[in-house]
Amino acid sequence: MFDIDENTMVITTVDIINKKKKVVLVFHDKEDGMWEFLDGEDVGEESAAIISISEMEQIDSSIGELCDLPLGCGAFRDDETQPWKWFEIE
Repeated sequence: MFDIDENTMVITTVDIINKKKKVVLVFHDKEDGMWEFLDGEDVGEESAAIISISEMEQIDSSIGELCDLPLGCGAFRDDETQPWKWFEIE
């Protein structure tokens, strides 16, 4: 899906990895190109996790819809049944 190395590291949360929460907010950082796949809650150091993009795709295949998300943009949805809405990060 994503046109990056499958071992590229991304930021997510422990709750998403453990399937306690769903991905509803995504950022593609302009400065460093890092991807963040979040549950919409504040992310503290204790809840953040780094995994590979291939692991993230296995956890939530719907993120593949965002593979063309440009640098400096994000996407959100109200819940996992809703379509993604893109926005520019200011």
